[in-house]
Amino acid sequence: MKLLLLGASGQLGSTLKKTLKASGLPSQLVPCSRQQLDLRTPEALTAMLDTINPDVIINAAAYTAVDQAETAKQEAFAVNAVAVTHLAEEAARRHIWLIHYSTDYVFDGEKDRPYLETDAPNPLNIYGASKLAGEQAILQSGCQNLIFRTSWIIGAGGRNFAATILRLASERQDLQVVQDQRGSPTSPDLIATITARALQNIAEGRPWPSGRYHLTAKGETNWFELARLVLQLADELGHPLTLKPAALKPVTSDEYQAPARRPANSLLDTGLIERQLTEQLPHWREAFEHQVRGMIRGRMAA
Repeated sequence: MKLLLLGASGQLGSTLKKTLKASGLPSQLVPCSRQQLDLRTPEALTAMLDTINPDVIINAAAYTAVDQAETAKQEAFAVNAVAVTHLAEEAARRHIWLIHYSTDYVFDGEKDRPYLETDAPNPLNIYGASKLAGEQAILQSGCQNLIFRTSWIIGAGGRNFAATILRLASERQDLQVVQDQRGSPTSPDLIATITARALQNIAEGRPWPSGRYHLTAKGETNWFELARLVLQLADELGHPLTLKPAALKPVTSDEYQAPARRPANSLLDTGLIERQLTEQLPHWREAFEHQVRGMIRGRMAA
């Protein structure tokens, strides 16, 4: 089974590359970064598919700058919708699988319980609208697909919430963090591990039914509590910070005034994917603390 991994140099893509290589899957992995292929050029994508002739396309490439997307709508849709439409059409034409990653931002966050795959989407921002358009294009293409909706991805590398908090806490004496948005921090390792499980089923001729699956860690928190935990872990490990924990202030989304509106509820119901796995997904806290400790030790050793 030949796997083409798009977006291989990003936070999720690099984790997928490492996990899939170590998974023992009977497969050949061909990683492709943004520098190697511009997804906004359909001719280049078609040529690459002709050359590689994959059995599965894994699309970890995306435009993820949520706030910038509000003024860069064309670019966000070019990567998250138009390019995905072409990918899906090619997958359908070649009768191959497409694995794609989407987001909780397709919902408006007004529901008081975790969102089901069947709940009606209603994105609040351009990024969410572009990702929803990509989902819809995949489903309309008729290709064999798995769409994994995830949220609050926080890994050990790259730009992410924990790394940003550590940086700001080293530069500032006060910091405001939003408290009225709740979700479940999800590690790229978890997403990659479940992707490998799904691919194993495809390789064995027992693929999961095509469609959307919610894939996040269990449990919930909010951004303020998460920031406070990062500072507590830094204090535990003896990492000196300019910001004192008491100077961390909770604010509402309205007070924070980010360019893009975010859903207040980013919790996703993972019952469907857990039934496929026949086991529960892990709680967010253990993986998050492990990754943040690694970040802090790395900063202290630098």
